[in-house]
Amino acid sequence: MDKMRFETSDFASELAEKIAALAPSVVTEKSYGGGGANQQQPTLKRAINFDLLRTLLGDDVADDEAYEFTWVGKKEAVMEAGKPIRKTLRPCPEESKSFDSTENLYIEGDNLDVLKLLQESYLGKVKMIYIDPPYNTGNDFVYRDNFTQNLSEYEEDAGVFDEDGERLFKNTESNGRFHSDWCSMIYPRLVLARNLLSEDGVIFISIDDGEISNLKKMSDEIFGESNFISQLIWKKKSGGGSDSRYIAIDHEYILIYAKNLSFQEKWFMPMTDDQRSQFKLIDNNFDKYGPYKLKNLHQKGIDTNRPNLKYGIVCPDGTELYPPTIWRWSRETFDAANSAGEIEFVKNSKGEWNVFTKMYLYKNGEEYQVKPRSILTEVGFTRDGNKEIQDLIKQGIFSYPKPSKLVKYLLRLLSGNTGIYLDFFSGSATTAHAVMQLNAEDGGNRKFIMVQLPETTDENSEAYKAGYKNICEIGKERIRRAGDKIKEENKDKENIENLDIGFRVLKLDDSNMKDVYYAAGAYTQDLLSLTESNIKDDRNDMDLLYGCLLDWGLPLSQSHKTEEIDGVTVHTYNDGDLIACFAEKVSETVVKEIAKRQPLRVVFRDSSFSSSPEKINVEEIFKLMAPNTTIKVL
Repeated sequence: MDKMRFETSDFASELAEKIAALAPSVVTEKSYGGGGANQQQPTLKRAINFDLLRTLLGDDVADDEAYEFTWVGKKEAVMEAGKPIRKTLRPCPEESKSFDSTENLYIEGDNLDVLKLLQESYLGKVKMIYIDPPYNTGNDFVYRDNFTQNLSEYEEDAGVFDEDGERLFKNTESNGRFHSDWCSMIYPRLVLARNLLSEDGVIFISIDDGEISNLKKMSDEIFGESNFISQLIWKKKSGGGSDSRYIAIDHEYILIYAKNLSFQEKWFMPMTDDQRSQFKLIDNNFDKYGPYKLKNLHQKGIDTNRPNLKYGIVCPDGTELYPPTIWRWSRETFDAANSAGEIEFVKNSKGEWNVFTKMYLYKNGEEYQVKPRSILTEVGFTRDGNKEIQDLIKQGIFSYPKPSKLVKYLLRLLSGNTGIYLDFFSGSATTAHAVMQLNAEDGGNRKFIMVQLPETTDENSEAYKAGYKNICEIGKERIRRAGDKIKEENKDKENIENLDIGFRVLKLDDSNMKDVYYAAGAYTQDLLSLTESNIKDDRNDMDLLYGCLLDWGLPLSQSHKTEEIDGVTVHTYNDGDLIACFAEKVSETVVKEIAKRQPLRVVFRDSSFSSSPEKINVEEIFKLMAPNTTIKVL
C-alpha cells in the first residue's frame, strides 16, 4: 500500500520530467545533501543540462536583448509558484454555515499557500476568478514572500508582520523596492490562478493607476497577450473627490483575461433603463416584437474589399443608393428584411436617402441584448459598497469594499449560471454576496470559494470595537447575514428554499504529519520506536480526511457522512469517491465491509495494521472484492 504524499507538487521536478521525455540527452544528475554528524551519503537527483538544452534549441533561445518585463526579484517570484509546501486545510464546522450540505468554501490563510493546495482539487475547474488585490498605495498591507532575506534582514526592512513574523508588511513608498515587492507578491499568485481556470474560464482583476501598467505587462506574460479581453474603466464615484492633488480620480480599472480566448463566445448583456428607453418607434410588428429603434445600414468607418456588401438599393422614389463603403448586411439578408417590413428609408435635411434597419426590443421572445461597454457607469459606486456593509453589519466596519452590483455585473458577462467562482483576495466577501444574489435572481447554481488572510483589525477601529478581531470574521458574518437577507427578500420565488447560502470554513495550517513522516529514512530505529504516531497530537479525523482530499485531488465541497462499523468510525466522502478509517486498530470485518462497497479510493493509518501479513491480507481482500479500488495509508 502506497503512502499519502501530503506535499504539493514540485513544479520544477515535473517540468524537468517533461523536458527529459522530449530531449533525453539533456538529462544529467546532481548531488545534494550528505555529510553531517551521521556522514550520510549525498542523494542524486535528476537535473537538466541547460547549456546542452540551449544548444539543441539553437536560434529559438532568446538573447539578452529580447523583449520582456522584469523587476528586482522576478526570478525568485517565478520559482515561488512551483515550490512545494507541506501545509493542509483544517475544517472548522463550528464557524461554518450548513457545513454538511453547502458546496461553498471560505478558506482562511495566506492565499499563496492556499492556491498551491487547491492545484490538485481544482485544476482547470474554476469558471471565473475575481480579485481586488492590494493596490500598493503605500498604506495597504502587501503579502510578502521572503525569497532571499533572513528574518533579521526582513525585520529591519519591513517592520510589520503577521502573527508568524512573515509574509505581511506595509509597502511604503520609502521602500527602495516599492514596485518590485508588489510584483513579486502578485506574480506567483496569478500563475497559480491561471492553472485553476477552466478552458473557458476568465479572470477579472481590479486595480488603480499605481500598478496598472505593471499588472498589464505581468498578465500579458502569464495569460498571454492573445487572451487579453479588455481593460474596463469603472466609475467608482458619482461626483466630487479630493483624494488627488491635481485631478479628482473617480475611476479604477478591471483587467480581463481569458484562459483560452478561442473558448469564449460573444458577450451580451441586458440593456440598462436608458438603453431600453431608446426603443420608442412602433409599427405593425408591435404586438409581436414591441417597439423598435433605427440603425443605419451603412457600416461607417470601414473601407474593405467585400464585394458582397457593395450593392445598390432601390429607394422609394426609384433612385439607386450605394454605400460610401459597405453595407452591414448582404443582399440576401437585406431582401429578406425588406420583405418583412424591417427596413426603413429616411430622407435627411439635404433630401438624401438613408437606409435603416429596425431593431426591435424583443426578438424570438427575448429582450434584445447589447454588447458590454468598456466604461462602467451604472454598476454601483464605492459608497454603495460601504452602505451594503453598513446595512448588514455596521457603519465603518470595512474600508472601501466593492459594491456587489459591480461583481454581479461581471458574473453576468459569462454565459451559463453554474460553475465555481473564486476570489482569493476576498476582503469583506463581496464576491460571495454577489454570487448568492445572482443565483436568487436567475435560479443559478454558482458556487463560490473565498480565500482571505486573517489580517488583524486595528484595536482602535470600529471593526475591533464591534468584536471582529480579523477580516475573516467580517467576511464570514457578511455572508451569513447577506444570505439570510437574500432568501427573505426572495421568499416568494420558486425553489428559493434550495438556494445555497452556506459555506464550509477551512483554515490553513501546517501539515497534519510529524517530520518523521517525510523523512523516516533519516531517523534511527531507536528514535522511531519513541514515536507513537506520525500524526500530530492535535489533529482529528476531519483534519486527516480533508488532508487526504487535498492530496488525492478531490473537491472539498462534496457530501460527507460518518458511521460506526464494528466499533470504529468510517468516513464516506461523496458516496464512495473516498472511504477513510483512521482508527488505531481496524478489524478484518471493517476492511471487508468497506471493500464490499467498492469505493474508488480507501485510506487507513499505516499503524492500523500491526504486521506485514495483516497489510498483505488487506490488499488481498480488496483484490478479491474491489479490484478497482486504490488503497493508501498515512
